[in-house]
Amino acid sequence: MKKSTVLFLSLMMTTAAFAQKGVEDGSRYGHGEDSIACLRNISIYTEYVKTENYLEAYNNGWKEVFRDAPLAQSSTYTNGVKILRWLYQNETDATKKAQYSAELMEVYEQRLKYLDELNKLVKNPTTKAEVMGLYAHDYISYNPKPELQKAYKMLREAVDLGKGETTYYVLGDLMRISAQRYKSNKDTRDDLLQDYLDCANYIVEVLAGMDNERLIEAATKTKDNIDAYFVNSGAADCESLQSIFGPKVEEAKDDLEYLNKVVSVMSMLDCTSSEAYFKAAEYAYAIEPSAKSAASIGKMYISEKSDYATALTYYDKAISLEQDPTELSNLYYTGAVIQYQLKDQNKTRTYLRNAISNNANNGNAYVLMAQLYAANYQWHGEDAMNRCAYYAVVDKLEQAKRVDPSVADKANELIASYRKHFPSTEDLFMYGLKKGDKVEIKGWIGETTTIR
Repeated sequence: MKKSTVLFLSLMMTTAAFAQKGVEDGSRYGHGEDSIACLRNISIYTEYVKTENYLEAYNNGWKEVFRDAPLAQSSTYTNGVKILRWLYQNETDATKKAQYSAELMEVYEQRLKYLDELNKLVKNPTTKAEVMGLYAHDYISYNPKPELQKAYKMLREAVDLGKGETTYYVLGDLMRISAQRYKSNKDTRDDLLQDYLDCANYIVEVLAGMDNERLIEAATKTKDNIDAYFVNSGAADCESLQSIFGPKVEEAKDDLEYLNKVVSVMSMLDCTSSEAYFKAAEYAYAIEPSAKSAASIGKMYISEKSDYATALTYYDKAISLEQDPTELSNLYYTGAVIQYQLKDQNKTRTYLRNAISNNANNGNAYVLMAQLYAANYQWHGEDAMNRCAYYAVVDKLEQAKRVDPSVADKANELIASYRKHFPSTEDLFMYGLKKGDKVEIKGWIGETTTIR
């Protein structure tokens, strides 16, 4: 070969190597003039991003970096999301809006493609679950016509990858899309139930790992929305749940996680008389006695068999296992209701006192205590003095309203009824008593009250 030919080929190869893009040779910035252009584009567009001038960032460098140097920076993708979201939200032309949506989806697709390499460039790697969750969220949020089935598949993949570390709003997205999917195709009922079981379980784990009050508030709202999507889907009737869970509970009698989920769902929808609920609760309790499973079985014995004595034994077990004061208060209150049904007023009062000591805002406990007082108003030989006990009754009902507004209607109804039993001014005058005086109600009640 002639020397001139060799020199020509050598120059051609040198020129090619000198001007080569990162997307072509797998480098971060490319080589030669292309690498210089890439770094210049990064410098220009990032300044626009800092000032939130996203249109200029889009037109002055970001597109070129994204297209020509996919491995340049991880921030190419996070900035790209900011840019394209803004452009989509601020665009009125339908054609351009669709274009920005498509480009936003390309950002996620390319980031997933190069995720392993991009993670090597940063101190805090991003998981595939996080990217998939954001991708799915933006697919339904920044898309003129998202496809329901595609959105569902994306969200389901994100949740399967993230599990209890899934971004909280992605769990809400999955339940919303799953409920919509069910309404258009009733054959997806099993999917909807599984989606609910997973999302309801994972959101609890997500909340447990949070320490930011703002995020906790947002995630708690999402937790409520997950329940609402399921309940409002129309798939959550007891008969359907029994037909779905019934055969599976027996197969899963050694799977504690699954059994607890069944108990939780059916309890929330007040399906505690269903056979599936009963079996799941007993199997769960046999594997691992817990306050929740014991209370579930106790509830079943009341609703299914009206067996208050057996129910009470399970609630007592639940009380012995529960650590949370609010839950403990609720268990004591239920125990008090059972004792009331069993006509043991002394034990009813003991349970109520324990309910209040664990949660001073348990309005239901004060209401039942008031009803107990009314049932034991006779403490004196004179009728007018006995009627003074109703002042103590109303005291408890007023206290119930103060600490728990949710019981106000019930308390007001009882107050109106019990006020009719107050002694008259004339009757009290005979005992030297008047409005504003203190009177000690002795006997079973044992409290001091004020004459109205």
